[in-house]
Amino acid sequence: MNYKSTLKNSLNSGWMIIKLIIPIYIIADILYYYNTLSYVAFLVEPFTSIIGLPAETSLAIISGMFLNVYGAVAFAAPLELTIHQWSILAVFVGICHSLPVESVIMKKIGLGNIYSYSLRIIAGFVVAYITYLMPASWFEATLSDAVFEKTTYTSFYELIRGSIYGAIELAIKVILLITILIFIMEFIKTRKFIIQSQKNVSKGFSITVGVILGITYGAGILIKEVQSGNISKEDIFYIGTFLMICHAIIEDTLLFIIFGADFTMVVGIRTIAAIIISYILLKIYQKRNIA
Repeated sequence: MNYKSTLKNSLNSGWMIIKLIIPIYIIADILYYYNTLSYVAFLVEPFTSIIGLPAETSLAIISGMFLNVYGAVAFAAPLELTIHQWSILAVFVGICHSLPVESVIMKKIGLGNIYSYSLRIIAGFVVAYITYLMPASWFEATLSDAVFEKTTYTSFYELIRGSIYGAIELAIKVILLITILIFIMEFIKTRKFIIQSQKNVSKGFSITVGVILGITYGAGILIKEVQSGNISKEDIFYIGTFLMICHAIIEDTLLFIIFGADFTMVVGIRTIAAIIISYILLKIYQKRNIA
C-alpha cells in the first residue's frame, strides 16, 4: 500500500469535508434557530411524516439525495433527532444518496437513469417506513446513550459561536472516521484478490466488493465484463439492483452512529431489504424477458 498516496487522499477528503460540513452545519443551525425551515419544509413534509421524521429533516434528505451523505449529516446534526430517527435517516440516506453521480455509474453497466432513480427513491421511502414501524426500543445508540437535545441560544452571537464550535467538532469526528476508513479501504483495494478481480468477476464477488467499498468500485469492476459481453444481463440487473440498495454499508452507516444511530439495525435492515427487493425484481425481470 502506498502510504503517501493514501495520506494525500485522506487530506483531500478532509479538506472536502471541512468545506462542505462546516458551512452547511452553520447554515442549518441558523435556519433552525430562526424557524426558517418551516417555510420550505412543508414541501416534503408529507414524505418526512410518512417515515417518522420531523419536517426539518427535509434539507438533510434533499441534500443527501442530490449531494452526498456528508451534506445530509451536516443538515441533520443541529436537529433534535432521537436514536430511532437517526437510524431511519441513516437507512433512507444510505439507500438514496448521490443520485446524479451514482446513476451515471449504473448507466455504464446498462441500468438506465429512470430505473436507478425510481428504485432508490421508492426503496428508500419503503424501507425507511418499515424502519419507522419498528418499535423504538429495538434501537440503541451504538456509540453513546446520550439524549439528543437542541441547544438553546440567547443571542445571535451565541448562536454563531456555538454553531461554529459544533460544526468544527462534527468535522473533526467525520475526518477522523473517514481517515481511518480510507486507510482500511486502501489496504483492502491493494490485496491481490481485489487487484485480480477483473479476471475473476462473479456475482457474489461483485456484490461483496460493492457492499464494502461502495457502488463506484463494486459496479466499476463489472464495466469491462459488461462491455465484452462476458456477464449475463440478468446478473447485471441483479448486481446493480442489490448495490443500489446496499453499498458502502460500513462507511455510510458509521457517519450516522456518531449521533446515535444503531449500527447493527441499520446494516441489518439495508442488507435484508437488498436481498428481498433484488430477488423480487429479478423474478419480474425474468418473467418480462420470457414473455
